[in-house]
Amino acid sequence: MRKVLRLLTIFSLLLLLVPLNAQKRTKGPIIKEFGEVFEIKNPDFKVDTTKTYKAVFDIMNSPEGHDALNKSIETAARFLNMHAQSGVPLERLKIALVVHNQASKDIITNEAYQKRYGTDNPNQALIKALLDVGGEVIFCGQSSESRGFPREDLIEGVQLSLSAMTALIDLQNQNYRLIKF
Repeated sequence: MRKVLRLLTIFSLLLLLVPLNAQKRTKGPIIKEFGEVFEIKNPDFKVDTTKTYKAVFDIMNSPEGHDALNKSIETAARFLNMHAQSGVPLERLKIALVVHNQASKDIITNEAYQKRYGTDNPNQALIKALLDVGGEVIFCGQSSESRGFPREDLIEGVQLSLSAMTALIDLQNQNYRLIKF
């Protein structure tokens, strides 16, 4: 019994040491308020800092509650920050978000969100930050109609498309690579 107790004590102490060695996430440098990432020193698979990275994010899911940040949208901020930390300049990072389905609510203004859900849109600052650095946010016109989110409720700078399918095809035809989680 003593041996088991001693082993459990040692194991518990080792578990306490793990977080001490864990690396912290860092903010920025492009989107400072969102998209914290881990710095990866000397990766074996190197980032080509001379290449242009074009990514389109298919954003269709959203948290069930109305006060949580959409982590799928934040992925675009992480994409920008991790590549910038690795030496890729902002002018070589092109992002587009195609928003539809449940995520439709995440791209409306605070005023429209307040009317529907009684609180501010937790994604508004993130959407504005992505737009401010040249990101595109494209909203599915079919979701706009079927879910009742009219153009006038959208955050300024969000574009309306015929459909998410059309936007995804067009962006991939422009050599954007699809990121879907």
